Amino acid sequence: MALKPMWSYAGAKSLESGAVSAYEEEPGIVFNRQESVLQMCWTVRGDEDFRQVLDEVCMNLNELALHGAAIEISFYDADFDEEEEQDAEARDDFTVLFVGPTPAAIMQVQRDMLVQDVINMMERHFDASELEGVVTEIDKLFTQRFDALVSSLELGKPPRGQGGSGGHGGGGRKPRHLH
Repeated sequence: MALKPMWSYAGAKSLESGAVSAYEEEPGIVFNRQESVLQMCWTVRGDEDFRQVLDEVCMNLNELALHGAAIEISFYDADFDEEEEQDAEARDDFTVLFVGPTPAAIMQVQRDMLVQDVINMMERHFDASELEGVVTEIDKLFTQRFDALVSSLELGKPPRGQGGSGGHGGGGRKPRHLH
């Protein structure tokens, strides 16, 4: 049901019928039950309102995800292919959306992708062994972002040891830092 907004958008009445891609060579939407992995290589015709569907799907997947994951989305301007003017400019777009069971899991995937992208780019000029400092700085940025998120979420909670919650309000465990 988490993917219902997608297959409904495609005009299908079930996931089974909606999981088929517009292109035969793409596997479509496939859930591997044994590995608990959702694979999506799926093309559907759509408009700008499809972005709202993606937001809803991501919220649904957050509730089901065991780990953080990235979803890469490409939008192609089908009208551009049909235009005859050479001066016309396509409105293609690309985005990456992230899902996960917690903000920390999502941030971990974002961090890992950024580290991989930066290392791939910088290895053209430097040895991988020289890039440890760069990775350390990226980790600092994500740790700051995570700490700010945790602080913002704790603003509404009563301070520990106060209030009638028996000391359970703060949890007692410090959030794990991203590395």
